Amino acid sequence: MYSHVCVGSDDLAKAKTFYDAVFEALGAAPIMADIEGGRIAYANKGANFMVCTPINGEPATYANGGTIGFSCDSPDVVDAWHKAGCEAGGTSCEDPPGVREFPFGKLYLAYLRDPDGNKLCAMHAMGQ
Repeated sequence: MYSHVCVGSDDLAKAKTFYDAVFEALGAAPIMADIEGGRIAYANKGANFMVCTPINGEPATYANGGTIGFSCDSPDVVDAWHKAGCEAGGTSCEDPPGVREFPFGKLYLAYLRDPDGNKLCAMHAMGQ
């Protein structure tokens, strides 16, 4: 059900040093390190962990850079999730639902903020 967890950082270079060390101890390595683009991603045993700079321009806190991601079976399920969330009091955020290209492949993504401001993401890995 969950696809990833994302935490925020104001200093991705410093965060990368820390997370490279702790994930290396677990046998994982970065799958994407785009410091200029504001994202670092790690994968291990089907789980994904990301570190990102907050998109709202405010300093990172425990939640404003954070995301809880849900894995979906198709883009149609992602769209249904997004629509249901918006109709139930959530707010669409980031880009509209759609395909995003990453160094590790294409993902179909949709983002929402729940009524309390927590960021959620639904995703489908394209070609899988």
